[in-house]
Formats: sequence, C-alpha cells, structure tokens
Amino acid sequence: MTRLHKIISDIEQTKIATDIGTNKHTQLNKIRLSANGDRGDKKTIELIYKNKELTSLFSQNSLTEVPIAGTIQKRFISRRIDRLLIDHANKHIKILDYKTDVTPHKHKSKYIIQLNEYAQLLHQIYPEYKIYAYILWTNNFLLENIPVKIL
Repeated sequence: MTRLHKIISDIEQTKIATDIGTNKHTQLNKIRLSANGDRGDKKTIELIYKNKELTSLFSQNSLTEVPIAGTIQKRFISRRIDRLLIDHANKHIKILDYKTDVTPHKHKSKYIIQLNEYAQLLHQIYPEYKIYAYILWTNNFLLENIPVKIL
C-alpha cells in the first residue's frame, strides 16, 4: 500500500467512525424513560433497563447536549455534556458521556480529563452538590463510574 493509499484509508476509517459515533449519540439523545411511556429505540431502552444507574440518567428529568462554559485555572473551557441529571432534592449531579470507541482504554485518560472539566464547571455553579461522572461505552453498553476530582 502506498503512503497516499494509507492516508486515504485512514481518512475513510476516521469518517466511518465519526459517522457511527454521531448516529449513536443521536439515537441515545432521543431516549426518554417515563412512567407515561418510553420514547426511543426499543433495543437500546432494553439495554438501559438492565442497569439501574442508567435508568435515572435517561429519565424524563435528564437533559441532553447541555452546553457548559467557564474558567478552570485561568483557562476558558466550553463544552457540551451528552447527558446531565441534576437532582436538587438530594443535591447531586450525574454526568454521562457516550463513547463509541472499539478500544475503550486507548483514549480513556483524555476522557477522564474531559469529565473532570465538566465536574469542575458544574461545581462552580453547584458547590454544595455531590457530582458523579460516568462513561457509557456504546460498543458493549457498559457503564463505567469515573471518579471526579474537584480542585
């Protein structure tokens, strides 16, 4: 394979992976679990119900694609949280980030930094709330708890 063919192949693979990730995000963002009837892809909803922690994150009280911005250590950060649940009664916040990686641990350290940035920014708004962060690995539908560190 020539170098040009390799570059083109890498670009095509990246585009395919990006398209798959975008489609999965869109599908997950449409899901709402409710006593009045669930909304979204039925197979994905079945997978969500298998994990009690996920059910609250996909409840009608959760928010999707939540923009957040602020300053952390004098650096401006602007992000978008895949799914957010703020429980004012119990004073806790849950952050969920979807990851479509086939090799989950390849970029995991980068994802942990990302989730900690979300937590830092939310802590500035809700300093008295406990913050929990999770990654949903969509390739095997495993939910991973990511410990957050508030500076």
